[in-house]
Amino acid sequence: MQRTQSPLLARLSRVNPTGVFLAALALVLVGLLTPGVAGGVLLLLLAAGLVALLRLTWPVQRPATRLIRLLMLTLLVAVALAKLL
Repeated sequence: MQRTQSPLLARLSRVNPTGVFLAALALVLVGLLTPGVAGGVLLLLLAAGLVALLRLTWPVQRPATRLIRLLMLTLLVAVALAKLL
């Protein structure tokens, strides 16, 4: 590990991507299928985690990837807010 590299990023790089994808997919499905405020809050918690991850990985992403991630995050937040209302 380099001196400038975050220990959190080093730990995240060892995580199984398929497992993370399936866990995020399960959280999205549970959030979408859970009625009312509980589903909206779950989706907002997932969005908050994704914002933290996006913030950590922002410097190493290409501009096109950044745009796609921001669009998907915006869509997730919009759906979560719609469930809250």
